[in-house]
Amino acid sequence: MMSNASDLLLIDDYTDYLVMQRRLSEATQSVYTHEVTLFLASGVDYEKVGASYIESYLVEQVQLRRLSERSVAKMVSALRSFFSFLQLSKIREDNPVLMIKRGRQQQNLPQVASIAQVDALLDSIDTADALGFRDRTLFELIYSCGLRISEACDLEVSDYQRTSIRVIGKRHKIRIIPVGEVARSWVDAYLKNVREHLVGMRGSTKALFVGRRGRKLTRQAVYKRFIAYCDAIGLDAKVHTLRHSFATHLLEGGADLRSVQELLGHSDIQTTQMYTHVDTRQLQKAYEQFHTDVEDGNQR
Repeated sequence: MMSNASDLLLIDDYTDYLVMQRRLSEATQSVYTHEVTLFLASGVDYEKVGASYIESYLVEQVQLRRLSERSVAKMVSALRSFFSFLQLSKIREDNPVLMIKRGRQQQNLPQVASIAQVDALLDSIDTADALGFRDRTLFELIYSCGLRISEACDLEVSDYQRTSIRVIGKRHKIRIIPVGEVARSWVDAYLKNVREHLVGMRGSTKALFVGRRGRKLTRQAVYKRFIAYCDAIGLDAKVHTLRHSFATHLLEGGADLRSVQELLGHSDIQTTQMYTHVDTRQLQKAYEQFHTDVEDGNQR
C-alpha cells in the first residue's frame, strides 16, 4: 500500500491519462477523479485488491451515500478506468472491476431490430403522400448512416453530397458518412419531387427534412411518427433502434470496431463495444439452440 503522497502523485498521473488518452470531458474527469480519490482514501491496496472487495466497497458506498443507479454506473466506470490505467502503467496485470457481475447489463443493451424487421418497417410506410415519402426517406437515411435523430433533424440540404453526408454530432464534431445506394435513391427523389412541395412558396429553411408547414422537422415529430409506424406493424422498437441496428448489422457483417466507432461518432470505443455484446447475445442464443438440438438428436 502506498503512502498518501504517493497516492496523490498517482491521482495526478491518472488525471493526465483521462485528459491525454481518454480525452474525457472536464465534467467526467472530475467525477472519475473524485471517485478514485475516495476509493484510495478507504485504505485499499490497489496493487492486490480483488473483485470481491471492490464489490463490497460499491455496496457500502451505495448505502452510505444513497446513490442513484446513474451515480453507481459512473462510480463503476471510474474504477474500471482507474484499473485500466494501472494496467497500462504496469502496476498490475488485471482489471478486477471487469470481474464484477453487473446484474443490469443485459437490460441496458441497445434494442436492435433484425434486417427483416427493418425492411418490414420501412416497407410499411405509405409513400403515396408527401409526408409518408419524407418519412421513408428520413428513416432510410438514418438506418443507412447510423444517425442520431437530432443529427438527422439538423441536416441541411448542402450537407447531402449524394455519395456522402456531412453530419454535426455531439460536441459539434463533424464526420463524413457514406450514403448507401438505397438511401441515396430515396433522398434524390425526395429532393426532386417532395421537399419543394413541403417547403412551399414562402419557405426559406435550409433544413433537409421539413414538416407540413415547410419548417425544420423536430425530434418530437420524428419520435411520434416512428412510434406510430412501429405500432402499426406490431414492432417493439424505440426511436434510436435504427441507429443501434445499423451498428449491430455492420459488426455482424464483419466491419471492424474502429470503423463503426467513426461512423457512429463515438469519442470512446467502449461505447461502441456495447454492440459487440448484442452480437454475443445472439451468438449465445444460437449456441444454446445448438446444444438443444444435439440433446434432441437433431444435429445436422
